[in-house]
Amino acid sequence: MNYIVDAEQRDDICAVSTPPGVGGIAVIRVSGLKAIEIVDTIWHGHRLQNVGSHTVHLGSIIDPLDNSVLDQCVATVFRAPASFTGDNVVELSIHGSRWLQQEVIRVLIGQGCRLAEPGEFTRRAFLSGKMDLAEAEGVADVIASTSRAAHRVAVNQMRGGLSSQLTSLHDQLLELAALLELELDFSEEDVEFASRDHLTQLATRTLDLTRSLAATFAAGKSLREGVPVALVGETNAGKSTLLNTLACHDRAIVSDIHGTTRDTIEENIELEGIPFRLIDTAGLRHTDDPIEALGIERSYKALASARIILWLIDGSTLVSTPSHSDFHHSIDHLFSLIHTHQSPDSTLLICVNKSDLLTPAQHSQITHLLTTLPKTPPYSSASLSTPITSGDILFISARNNLRIEDLRNRLVASSGLSEALSTDSVILTNIRHYQSLQATSRSLEAVIQGLSAGLSGDFIAQDLREALHHLSTLTGSLSTPDILSTIFSRFCIGK
Repeated sequence: MNYIVDAEQRDDICAVSTPPGVGGIAVIRVSGLKAIEIVDTIWHGHRLQNVGSHTVHLGSIIDPLDNSVLDQCVATVFRAPASFTGDNVVELSIHGSRWLQQEVIRVLIGQGCRLAEPGEFTRRAFLSGKMDLAEAEGVADVIASTSRAAHRVAVNQMRGGLSSQLTSLHDQLLELAALLELELDFSEEDVEFASRDHLTQLATRTLDLTRSLAATFAAGKSLREGVPVALVGETNAGKSTLLNTLACHDRAIVSDIHGTTRDTIEENIELEGIPFRLIDTAGLRHTDDPIEALGIERSYKALASARIILWLIDGSTLVSTPSHSDFHHSIDHLFSLIHTHQSPDSTLLICVNKSDLLTPAQHSQITHLLTTLPKTPPYSSASLSTPITSGDILFISARNNLRIEDLRNRLVASSGLSEALSTDSVILTNIRHYQSLQATSRSLEAVIQGLSAGLSGDFIAQDLREALHHLSTLTGSLSTPDILSTIFSRFCIGK
């Protein structure tokens, strides 16, 4: 990529690059055509204009107003074009006093710098051709990552993993476009560069790759926000106790009183580097209490949005229920409610809680009951077709920490992220990327339809140009100032 950076974009900027607050060290970054020269005016030590690139120097920062020493610090010099922004860059590692940070910024501005805008350093790196737009957004994702898995995906994107995939797609589209343009140029001659069948195969292959990449966005969203796990079941099944056990602290109130949980309660945890968002819900039952009923409605919404559903069953009620048929009735009815409200893409895990109170025979009885669901109306819907297997059932005790580690392992396996993360696969985490790929897919679908219908190459070429346009917005090879401003404004100042 070759970008022309005008003089205004190469003026000298400065900002604190470390997070706001007090710390042992704060880093102030200066970039621009005269960055080294400006820092030299407030620097006491080896003259920075005479040192080599990628070198580190100890010295002092002087206040030009009274020649007093503000701080002893370290200056790291990067000469253009071998720097992050492509311009001269100096990074000053000073002591972390807030007052000192403000004073150094003040004297830099007084010597000719201006305060950088949010994301301006990374924007300059993009405009200088140091990285494409997808890689630049990977920088922001690295900064925002809150789990090992999210960090790994962001680093892969920052290092060009996504860009490599997009380049491959772009090359295939260009090949298809070239063949179509040749067809148009020689349409009046008896020359065939590629049959319509061959063009359709090329377009279909590219469409499949585009859809496959776009399909990773669901996993990417889970990485950013946490895999949503809804804890559902009847009142007093142990949902809040299980939430506290998985979170390793008392997050939810636990009580023997039915209907204690009136609203959804969320807690974030991390298992094997994967973030999960646990959602404790109100117990599913009929109630005349309007507040509890509102909580139950929110339970259904949590069911619909969850990627994993943990259905907790109080196994001890099998022992205490006078008639086992009542227990069966309750289980069958709850299964129907869960099935009705859950997302088709969700995974259902069944945890039989308080299982330490059950005999082996009762374990087998509950397993048989659950693996023979769904049954027939009136308690279950005739539309239920996916059988429950013994592998979907885990006998636990949330209070006594029985088989909780097995449950954690099951959550990791059900997240669908372990395999993708172990192979360094490209995973979309950015809604802008997803929308652009969706638009690319629609244009490619139009190309394929046009080829099948025998439309003129002029019309097909137009749809193909639109596909290239949407794909180019991902890497920034085709962008507008408004798009760039929107993207980089989300960065922190100093990055």
